[in-house]
Amino acid sequence: MMFRVLAADFLKIRRKAIWFLIFLGPIGVIALQAANYGLRYDYLMEKYAANPWGAFLGNIQFLLPVTILLGIAIMASMVASIEHQMNSWKQLLALPITRTAVFSAKFTLCVLMLFVSCTLLGIGIVGLGLGLKLGTDVPLGNILKLSFYPMIAAFPALALQLWLSVTMRNQALPLTVGILGGVLSLYAVKMPDWFLWKLPLLMNEAGKPEYSVFAGLAVGIVIFAIGLLHFTRRDVN
Repeated sequence: MMFRVLAADFLKIRRKAIWFLIFLGPIGVIALQAANYGLRYDYLMEKYAANPWGAFLGNIQFLLPVTILLGIAIMASMVASIEHQMNSWKQLLALPITRTAVFSAKFTLCVLMLFVSCTLLGIGIVGLGLGLKLGTDVPLGNILKLSFYPMIAAFPALALQLWLSVTMRNQALPLTVGILGGVLSLYAVKMPDWFLWKLPLLMNEAGKPEYSVFAGLAVGIVIFAIGLLHFTRRDVN
């Protein structure tokens, strides 16, 4: 049942600007790094001659959390706004489908779009790195981690943003929460490890990025479950 709803949601966003957002995120990150290296290429290559790929990936990692968190806020709001703008929640929930399927489909839709965006990011990282002549020993494992670890670690933010966006007709509060979360992520290094918007940084006291990934997945499931429970019990106007 959820897959039918998911297929319908894909049709709803077929000609929406949300796809522009999915491509804009990775393209923006790659473009910023291209500009960074274009302006300081000789300096950066000389400074990080011992590990040019490592420095390159480190620069990208700094940009990812805020990009992902802001993208999640806007994407969740746009997905939910389709039903809000058309006043179609009552009609949708009157169909012979469960509310669980509806909410789960919208969450899955967001995850799939994030996956597409992160895949494009990985491809862009490899392409730009080779174009900058960082070496042919491409660290594919590190690139895969850099592309997808922050996405999984950001699941709590995704679950929270979708929950707020779906249950609130006025998107001002969900977007405000998302924007503040993205801004706070820039200063989250000194925050405790449990701080939700620190998880995409992949930094923790143990020094293991996987801990942030597992924590993000676990907390994301909990917030998703709470949001699902609330959605299934609330009245729809």
